[in-house]
Amino acid sequence: MIPAAFDYVRARSLDDALARLAASAGSAKAIAGGQSLLPLMKLRLARPETLVDIGRLAELRGVRKLADGRVAVGALTTYDEMMADETLGHYGLLEDALPNIGDVQVRNRGTIGGSIAHADPASDMPAILLALDAEIVARSARGERALPATSFFEGAFSTALEPDELITEIRLPGGRDDVGSAYRAIEQPASGYSIAGVAAVVGARSGDRWGFCAVGVTGVGEHPYRASPVEAAITSGASLEDAAAHACDGIAVASDIHADREYRAHVATVIVRRALEAAIARLG
Repeated sequence: MIPAAFDYVRARSLDDALARLAASAGSAKAIAGGQSLLPLMKLRLARPETLVDIGRLAELRGVRKLADGRVAVGALTTYDEMMADETLGHYGLLEDALPNIGDVQVRNRGTIGGSIAHADPASDMPAILLALDAEIVARSARGERALPATSFFEGAFSTALEPDELITEIRLPGGRDDVGSAYRAIEQPASGYSIAGVAAVVGARSGDRWGFCAVGVTGVGEHPYRASPVEAAITSGASLEDAAAHACDGIAVASDIHADREYRAHVATVIVRRALEAAIARLG
């Protein structure tokens, strides 16, 4: 439980942090809350030569509305800060998920940017960002780019981020009165990570059909994913039960000491239906 030796520097600014990452040729890691990286270092599953501390960069913290109606969440914003921000009160799935992420320490120290960059396949936030069609903004010394959440998560603990890039903010769509959202999960009791977690966004109903549906699933496959077959079924007029049966279509369902493949697949269908029901209920 003792990390390998490493150097430590505190970044004076975002540009300073980016310059240090660029100069390290992949041997440095950025650290803020440390809730994901430090446990890996203690197990020596991660051995960065240098830690670049970005935890005090105020420019990467906070929630603000953008001119186009979207909401930007700074990468260093903690879960507790997100819960307290009234700007995010319109997102029902965030109200569901945030109070149950980790424990008090994780919610007060862990940052949304760190969680997304870590990309644990059973983490809650990736499913939420997928369902919201969020945009993840990454910056390096070479410039800035915006990545859709749907192409950001590439595998277990693997993302589209380059070694010299930092997430600077996450952009969420503006709230809509004709859309309801919810998050539901069955968690592994000791760790709090999801055996199956589902973020659902449903709305814009016309007659007996829903005009819009987005479903993000975590804990089930190699990485969080959009359950497109469920979405297509909902917008085609299928019942919630029939739509939920497609939760794992095309997915290599994970099997581990907490849940075998058959059980996890069954749980996924149940949680998809519950999340859809809760999202619809928020529409009144």
